Amino acid sequence: MDKLSITGGNPLAGRLRVSGAKNSALPILAGTLLTEQPVTIRNAPHLHDVTTMIELLGTLGADVVIDEKLNVEVCAGTLGELLAPYELVKTMRASFLVLGPLVARFGQARVSLPGGCAIGSRPVDQHLKGLEAMGAQIEVVDGYVHASAADGLRGNDVYMDVVTVGGTENLMMAACLARGRTRLRNCAQEPEITDLGNFLSALGAKISGHGTATIEIEGVPALHGGSHKIMPDRVEAGTYLVAAAATGGRLRVMDVEADILASVLEKLRQAGADIKIGEGWIELDMHGRRPRAVDIETAPYPGFPTDMQAQFMALNAVAEGAATIRENIFENRFMHVQEMNRLGADIEVHGHSMAVVHGVGALTAAPVMATDLRASSSLVIAALVAQGTTLIDRIYHIDRGYETIEEKLQQVGAQVQRVT
Repeated sequence: MDKLSITGGNPLAGRLRVSGAKNSALPILAGTLLTEQPVTIRNAPHLHDVTTMIELLGTLGADVVIDEKLNVEVCAGTLGELLAPYELVKTMRASFLVLGPLVARFGQARVSLPGGCAIGSRPVDQHLKGLEAMGAQIEVVDGYVHASAADGLRGNDVYMDVVTVGGTENLMMAACLARGRTRLRNCAQEPEITDLGNFLSALGAKISGHGTATIEIEGVPALHGGSHKIMPDRVEAGTYLVAAAATGGRLRVMDVEADILASVLEKLRQAGADIKIGEGWIELDMHGRRPRAVDIETAPYPGFPTDMQAQFMALNAVAEGAATIRENIFENRFMHVQEMNRLGADIEVHGHSMAVVHGVGALTAAPVMATDLRASSSLVIAALVAQGTTLIDRIYHIDRGYETIEEKLQQVGAQVQRVT
């Protein structure tokens, strides 16, 4: 099993290109099932999760080709059995997003209940409630959701009891082919939702309000083919900026949108970073200084993203002062604390939702183990500032969300390599 070997102590310096957003690519790939015509997806990141989604599309019977420019071309003209099997869905929660497109276009689907990172309860009840409101009959049998709508879906008003990114995405896609108008209320407002809406519009969907709390979709009989470029990955960009701040470095990230990183950039400024923004780039310079501790409280977008919480915990571990981190999205997202304390961090966990981080002057290398995707990136940041060589095990978690992480870090001066 591969591991990352990281020798700490080098400030990150240079430029990095940000890949396409994983959390945008996955629902958009699922959305290619809504049309029988070819769809081209550009700027999709080459990640294990994206490969899993492509494999799922192939299992369903879609033709998927990656061309010489690394664009993903999908043609779901004719599909076989409308089944998303447990073997694939268990490895990646986003696989569940094929449910809405399949029911909307074919009137039936069987999709395994999802898996993914073990970061707490993430139920799919809002997905199912919304589909039922649009006329689908839902049964859960032997761990599979059986959905059917023999006469097609019909538009309706759907209020989601909790803000859910996946639920918003699934229902947006389903509503595109439903008869009549659908209003989705209490929607997630993440930039990836906006990107999905833009993609659906490019295929002929009549959709408005995506990126706000209320989305309206006027159903159409069919969508056509088209092309779409995936937005930049704001979490990847944020992760490398935090790594540069923790190491006292200077880093410019390219192909990125600063406005979707506003809450993260504000916390970096509070930590003492000098930040400059230009057309398609963000530059951070710590001028060799140690960061200052910053309090973090996660919230749905446009609040501080839960997917950046662990990275700031790593920054706070070596910062001047102490900071409180409150996790309000998932109840089991401090699994990285034990591993970071192995490196010499001073972190106390209070219940499921709060941690107090006392900054220390230095961390010391030790063998550690990744427990989920974003927790693993926090261990990478901690290893970059630790004295000595840290081995990070179970890095398949990292490969789910970071494209060629060791190569990108090497470009900006990190001593990191993948070892077996």
